[in-house]
Amino acid sequence: MPADEDAVDRPLPHRILNTVQALARRAGIRGPAPLAAVALSLLLIGLLFLAVQVRTIFSVQLHQEYIGLVLEAVERADAARSASVVLLGTPASDAQHHIAYRQARIEFAARLGSLHALIGSSPVPAPPMPADVLSPAADFRAASSALDSVYTYWRTERDRASADLRERIVSVSHTLIALSAIVFGVLITAIGMYAKRNRQLVGMSHEFEHASLHDAMTGLPNRRKLFASLEESAARLANGAEPARIAVLYIDLDGFKRVNDTHGHRIGDEFLIAVSRRFRQTVRSGDVVARIGGDEFAVLVREFSGDKELAAIAQRIIDCVTETDMQMRLSLVRASIGIASYPDRVSDYWRLVAVADDTMYTVKRNGKNNYAFASLAPAASASASI
Repeated sequence: MPADEDAVDRPLPHRILNTVQALARRAGIRGPAPLAAVALSLLLIGLLFLAVQVRTIFSVQLHQEYIGLVLEAVERADAARSASVVLLGTPASDAQHHIAYRQARIEFAARLGSLHALIGSSPVPAPPMPADVLSPAADFRAASSALDSVYTYWRTERDRASADLRERIVSVSHTLIALSAIVFGVLITAIGMYAKRNRQLVGMSHEFEHASLHDAMTGLPNRRKLFASLEESAARLANGAEPARIAVLYIDLDGFKRVNDTHGHRIGDEFLIAVSRRFRQTVRSGDVVARIGGDEFAVLVREFSGDKELAAIAQRIIDCVTETDMQMRLSLVRASIGIASYPDRVSDYWRLVAVADDTMYTVKRNGKNNYAFASLAPAASASASI
């Protein structure tokens, strides 16, 4: 189907709305707010036009009622004329005939006088009746011709007023349809603006939430996110769901301060970003790698089979640090890792990070670049075994 035929087949409100949008685009008006302003302006213009049309319709209706009164007066005058015509055609054989004819002429003249007075009070300019036909003694043919002229004029005026009334009613109906389309368009635009704003607010809320739970430089979860994930995993464990045990690996980058001191903070930031990327790649998708702050990281292992698997994860992390250091040709940075698990090594999951941190410092005191497990003994401050 051609584009123009398709446009004709669309509902009128839809076509009007499209027309408004096209005019707005042609005028360089873009965006929902300016379009709504244009639609509101058109709505006000349409309401003004509608008020004028309704007022005119009432005026035309009053004029039609007046025309009806005139035509009724014409009918009464025509009836009096018909009586005069009947008596005029009757043979004049006696005085009674003349009396009846004279009374009919007087009645006809009176009807013409009433019609003349009614036409004289017309709310719109109208041709008056000749004054010389209003007398009973006036020429009957002239009076009859004047009556026919009045009837022809006012019948034409009635037809014209009826056509004008129909045209204005159609115009009002089209205006109402157009106003409905504009109101619909404004409503849809307002809903669209609200939905768009709501999506923006939701997006901003998600961005703020993400920013509050993640490290800005590395993109890793931060301490707050780590503890939220830790609490979630502990709740699942308490409900009898997997995992059966959870663990935290606390990581400290040995020698990282010398990177900043020797090569500058830009190189230090690049190292942190690179090693964070390697951390994410080396752990499982269900585990959480978080940057605690500075050169300290933590890994929440949500499910593991035993210490051997945790040791393998720790060794891979140490290798990640070594590989990143070698790739950047620093020869400065290594990693010390403390490992604590719940509930076998730590009885309170909230102490997992603190115990793993204490264990990490045990590794530092024993030569660094290694990992150690927290002691199985339920003590407030865990001892470490390498």
